[in-house]
Amino acid sequence: MAIHENLLGGPPPTHLPDDPEPRELLAAGTDPAEVAARCPASSLAWAQLADDAFQAGRTVESYAYARTGYHRGLDALRRSGWKGHGPVPFEHEPNRGFLRALHALARAARAIGEDEEYERCSAFLKESSPTAASTLS
Repeated sequence: MAIHENLLGGPPPTHLPDDPEPRELLAAGTDPAEVAARCPASSLAWAQLADDAFQAGRTVESYAYARTGYHRGLDALRRSGWKGHGPVPFEHEPNRGFLRALHALARAARAIGEDEEYERCSAFLKESSPTAASTLS
């Protein structure tokens, strides 16, 4: 039996490739808008913009940033072989930008009264990574 074999027969976990540049720029204090402009495919940059906007009370702006990060993440997941379902482990750091954007989208959707989207995104987060759902909430 191979190590990390999925005994339940579901799809294997998806691990996005590492792109350290956005993470390093954000850690160095670079403005998230600059990071998003420099690395527009980075879900992490858009998730940070969404978090910053939400904390500042700019809920609609947060929603827009989160939606952008979510869609950029879906694109990356598909390029990595994801078929629309299955684990996206929070433990794999490159997955965190997508998971943060998904969480931010659920949070902003709830705040603007988009209850169906909130429920869908919350369920998707829990199904993708129970760790992310508990950590980010």
